Amino acid sequence: MEQTEKNEEKKDSTEDPLNELREPPKERKPIRISKGDLRKKARERAKDRPIHERIMQKLFSRDEQKSYKELIINCEALETRVALLKEGILEDFDVERKEDDRMVGAIFKGYVQNLEPGLKAAFVDIGQPKNAFLHYWDMLPASTDSGVEIVRSNEGAPKKGRRKPGNIKDIPSMYPVGSEIVVQITKAQIGSKGPRTTTNVALPGRFLVLMPYAGQCGISRKIEDKQERTRLKRILNGLTLPEGMGVIIRTAGEGKKGRYFIRDLHLLLSTWDKVVAKMNATSEPTCLYQEPGLIGITARDFLTEEIDRVLVDDKAAHQELVETVARISSRSKSKIQYFDEKIPVFERFNVERQIQQVFMRRVPLPSGGEIVIEQTEALVAVDVNTGGHKGSNKDGKGFILQANIEAAVEVARQVRLRNMGGLIIIDFIDMKHKRDRNAVHKRIKAEMAEDKAKHNILPISSLGIMQMTRQRHAESTISGIYVNCPYCTGRGSVKSPRAVSIEVQRRILSAITRLQNERSDAPIHLKTYLHPVNYERLTVADDNLVKEIERSYGVKLTFSSNEAYHVENFKVLDGTTGKEIV
Repeated sequence: MEQTEKNEEKKDSTEDPLNELREPPKERKPIRISKGDLRKKARERAKDRPIHERIMQKLFSRDEQKSYKELIINCEALETRVALLKEGILEDFDVERKEDDRMVGAIFKGYVQNLEPGLKAAFVDIGQPKNAFLHYWDMLPASTDSGVEIVRSNEGAPKKGRRKPGNIKDIPSMYPVGSEIVVQITKAQIGSKGPRTTTNVALPGRFLVLMPYAGQCGISRKIEDKQERTRLKRILNGLTLPEGMGVIIRTAGEGKKGRYFIRDLHLLLSTWDKVVAKMNATSEPTCLYQEPGLIGITARDFLTEEIDRVLVDDKAAHQELVETVARISSRSKSKIQYFDEKIPVFERFNVERQIQQVFMRRVPLPSGGEIVIEQTEALVAVDVNTGGHKGSNKDGKGFILQANIEAAVEVARQVRLRNMGGLIIIDFIDMKHKRDRNAVHKRIKAEMAEDKAKHNILPISSLGIMQMTRQRHAESTISGIYVNCPYCTGRGSVKSPRAVSIEVQRRILSAITRLQNERSDAPIHLKTYLHPVNYERLTVADDNLVKEIERSYGVKLTFSSNEAYHVENFKVLDGTTGKEIV
């Protein structure tokens, strides 16, 4: 790879396209994506499935009008992205970066560092930079979860690590400073706060959740069919569990035969045996168990019978997913396909355009209105605007209700996509009639019902304000893309060098594909202009990735940097013609 000088002489020509790099990027206008077109293309893909897959769907699906659902997995050098499409519309989005730690769900052996009676909490040394936060309530056996019906008890003699019976007042004597304790992270470190933990350890499987220190067995209340619950109770009573352990049947277990639960339990007990062996092998604070990567979690939690197709654009990830799914559900293995087209998989299915809206302040609504999302330290504020709303009634009757219902649907979707948590305030357009406010409240509750995070939604006030709280276990999606802005010492934010490097590589690959189609066998030379911080990332940390692009595609790549360029801006130019490639 050829590197040019870091600094270039400032050009006086106002027509120089590189002059735009000296200014902050302009805020993009909301992109209006036709959901009707997305649904139409998804239905066409559903019809193209092999005949045996469509027959299997009719046999095993309870809903004849079931939406066509796809999982799209994009694997890159620095991050893996998973998108869930429902009728072609992005419904869920997750990112795993190679540099990130998978903290939520991890189990640690630690030691009580100190007790804070005022906070009613303990701080536990788990061998991490920050001590874990452990509330007194989480040091006692968990009370019955309202989302689980307890079927039977499997209590036994106390084991090492099991929570001791007692109450809050007994905590200092039960867990004095220096005592050994086993905890599981329920909320990752956010900002300056250490991870939040619990002693109520749980190991999730495909159909079961194993609770090694809880002697109660139950069924998720989300399974509502009475006959099905009776059948699952018989299966649950027939499972052989070590004394003192408990299990919960997950929603994914609905309709499954007994052998699925036996196999799942065997895998979970095997995993727990490894945790115990590691626990006994050391006296130091250490990590005993860590959740699988995004591919493993996708196979376990998302690849259910409701998913019609899975596309993976990486051979190694495709093989890993097939092997993982084969151990869990052999029938689902046939749904996994390797995507080997030249066009990026997220562009092929219009996912990239939809993801762009995740980081925009303004999100358009189908009929012309928009919602504006502002995230602050204390809360998330959402404002609903009519804008150029195209209501069917010129006199305004039903116009406001239609806009607010569209906003309710989109807010629920954006909350999931952005992984927003804490207090969320939604300022709907004022509605005079209580029945209209109730209709909007009912709609947003229905849309949020599919959200796995715990949430609480209050009715709309007379001022048109709705208050919502949502539990968040990890950083919001936007936090992995942006870092504190060097221009304003933390008052704003700009994209990190890693994020810009990923975007530059995507732009280069897209440009190579376009030029190869236009020029056939003609040599290709691309020149990229960017800020020195991003230049350093590409030429040092990601140098091997850039060289791999050059070798794989037979192209020449050069980079030039200038302090005058804005840190988020870059341009890729055709080295032969000097024209920008967008």
